[in-house]
This record gives sequence, C-alpha cells and structure tokens, in this order.
Amino acid sequence: MDSDQNSFIETFRTFLEDVIQSSHRDSRLTPMGELVEQHLGADATAVPAVTETILGHRLVDADLAMAELRTRSESRLVGISHGQMRMGEDLPGLLTNSHVSFAPGPVDYVSIATGPDTERQVVASGLHLFEFRGQPVAVLQREARPQFGQEHARLEIMATDPAITAALIREVRQLMVHLSVLRGQVLSLTGSEFGNGAAGAAFLARPTVAAGDVVLADGVLDQVVRHVVGIGAQRERLVAAGQHLKRGVLLYGPPGTGKTLTVRHLLARTPGTTAVLLTGPGIRFITEAAELARAMQPAIVVLEDVDLVAGDREMHFGPQPLLFSVLDALDGLDGDADVTFLLTTNRVELLERALAERPGRVDLAVEIDLPDADTRRRLFALYSNGLPFSSGAVVAAADRATGVTGSFAKELVRRAVLTAAEASRDVTDDDLADALEQLLSAREALTRSLLGGPGGDEPGIDFGQGDDDDGITFEPR
Repeated sequence: MDSDQNSFIETFRTFLEDVIQSSHRDSRLTPMGELVEQHLGADATAVPAVTETILGHRLVDADLAMAELRTRSESRLVGISHGQMRMGEDLPGLLTNSHVSFAPGPVDYVSIATGPDTERQVVASGLHLFEFRGQPVAVLQREARPQFGQEHARLEIMATDPAITAALIREVRQLMVHLSVLRGQVLSLTGSEFGNGAAGAAFLARPTVAAGDVVLADGVLDQVVRHVVGIGAQRERLVAAGQHLKRGVLLYGPPGTGKTLTVRHLLARTPGTTAVLLTGPGIRFITEAAELARAMQPAIVVLEDVDLVAGDREMHFGPQPLLFSVLDALDGLDGDADVTFLLTTNRVELLERALAERPGRVDLAVEIDLPDADTRRRLFALYSNGLPFSSGAVVAAADRATGVTGSFAKELVRRAVLTAAEASRDVTDDDLADALEQLLSAREALTRSLLGGPGGDEPGIDFGQGDDDDGITFEPR
C-alpha cells in the first residue's frame, strides 16, 4: 500500500467521523438532554445507557432503593413532558430527538400496595439526578407498560464511568433486598392483562390458625410441623453439620380433609417468614416465586392444587409443560437455602410418576386422609364447641356420618343452628339430628360430595377440584 493510498484512507476515515459526529448533533439535544448533559458534565450523546430490568412485584423495592440513594447526596427528581409520546422512547431517545422536544415536567406516580393495609406512591416515570461515589449519575425509573411493549419495569442508568454504572446496579440490587416490603409478608403474585409475566404482588393477611383448629389423625400434624418449622428453627446447627435446609413437602388426600387448613397453620407458626401462595393457573409464576424466596429467605412457597396443572400439557409458557417448570424450581435452589416448597393435591396419582422420575424434589409426602372414627369425633366436637349440644349427641352424629370431612361437620352444625334461629330458640340435640338426616339423605348426595364426603355417584362428574377445608379463603388486601 503506497503513501497515496494511506493518505486517501486517512482522509476517508476523518470524513466518516465528521459525518457520524454531525449526525449526533443533527439529532439535537432536547431540553431533557441539556439537563442531563449539564448534570453529567459530558456529551450526553457519548454516554451509554445501561438498563436494569425490574420485575413488576419488585418495583416498590426499586423505588425504595432509589429514594435511599438520593439521600446520600444532593439530588433532583424530574418528570418528562409530552404525555404518552415519551413512553415509546428509551433514555437516549428522550435526550436526543429530532421530532419531539422532551422537557422536564411533572413526575408520574402510581400507588402500589406495600402490605395488606398499606401502600406507597411509587415513581412510575421520573429521572433521578444525583451523585454516586462522588460521580454524577442519571437514572430513569419507569413502571412496566405492556401496552407499549414494555413488559417489565426498569431503571436506565447513565454515568461517564462504566465502573460507576456497574457499582450502582450492584448497590440497587442489594438495597432492594435489604429494604424490601415483601420480606416477611404473605402474598400471591398477580399477572398482567397484557402478558404472562408477574405484574405485581397481592398481599394477604397472615392466617391465625392454631394447632387445636387442625384436627388430623394422631401424629400427622406434628410430622409436618417438624419438617417445615423444625428444620428452620435448627438452621444454624444443620448447616454447621453439612445438612441442607431446602425441603419439599407434599400434602395429598381427598378434598376437604385438612390440607389447606394445615398450610394455614404452618403460615401462622412462621411469623416473619416470607410466604408466596400460588394456586391453579397462578403456578405459572413459579420461577418468579422461587427467585423471590431465594432473596427473602426464610421463605415458604405454597403450590395449592398442583394437580390442576399436572395433567394439562397445554398450560405452559415455554417449551416445557408447567409441571416440569415446578419440578425445575424445586431443584433450582442451593441446599443451604432456607426455603420450603409446600405442595397440595387431591390427585396424587397425577404427580407420583413425575416426582419419582426426578427424585429429591419432595423429601416428605404426607397423606391427609378421610378422618377415622376418633378424628371425626374430635372434628364434630371442634365445630360444635360452645353450643348447647350434649356430648352424646355429638358423638352419635360423628359415628353415624362415616366417610365425611371437617367441611361436612362444619356445615352440619351451621344447619342445626340455622333451624333453631329461624324458630327463635336455642339449638338442641334434635336440631343436630335433623340436620344430619337432611345431609345424609339421597337428595343431598351432591352436597355431600361437594363437602368432601361420600355420595356423589353421578357419572362423568369429578368433585376433586377444590380443597376448601374450612370455608375461609385468603383475600387479597
């Protein structure tokens, strides 16, 4: 290559650089760009923006982290003008734009729950300007906007030093864990109407179910409590001895026998433990729930009625059926993670083969069977406690109602009390006997099945889809 060729190449390279630089300036700085350029003390078009994705149910935690960071130096929080037009632009597009002159404006906020009865005004669209480790940074905070193709919330970070950007992201992640409003709460993950990802968290009141309210065969409840609660109580000694903390528990048996009530008792026994409840189709959020449990341990992930997704290969979000995603989540945590996966099912035969093919996911399977005679007597006594029934009448009713569950006993007592209330008198043993006659009659066969008892002989009907042990459901607040 001769000197003339070298000279031409150098001239052409300089020409291209001038063209590129000119194109940057042709996309002129907006008022927002001028503000950020002044804050950073550098050419805004030459500073890269790094995006940190925030899951919808963690936006409150990100907001708390950003608020904490802004207290460490002089700071400013500004919004962005031009309404919905700004939603389709990333941070660089807001700073340099030939068509829209984006300018500082009011900050957008959204109210997000932080507990069963509390909420916080969270920045939905706003630009944080502050210093981090002595260096100016700009962080755009945005909520998810699926209608604009933005499935997740995000932070877009600009700093002149890439090392500062990386350090800031690490600090945000740590603060999100440290300041999290999700820690120690009972919650369920909720979906977005625009997509399949988790959009938020619904907070639930922690149950207050005492051990005496859970009537099972002798030793069953103690066995479950020891595995779920006892391992957590001995975490330090177990880890010191090289033993793993992660555990998987499967409660199986007919509907109405006490599986859900057992779960509620376990949540009542573990105050301060983060609990994530996933039921039916909500189990599709198992990956997000497992990640949350890992970050907020000690934690319990409850998968109720997991059989509803076990046999349906159409219920999947990805290349594998949803049950496989559940099994992967069970195996995805480190052994020293203080996390319990608690599964309930009415039809264990749908799960047994999949669990057997992937051993170690569940290390305790407990059958919650139909109550025997002694357990039935205790159930009937529990639900009739405080009412003027004779002990003999209660025992006689329990002995006659073979094959029924606690749900049946509860409804039986309510019907007896209702009969007396309609007659404006106290309930009697005769009311209990009459209510039992009604529930055991042929015309109440379907009712008995729906209450978890025998009698549903109608062909083609499967009553094993629910597990309403005590008629109380978790209500989001």
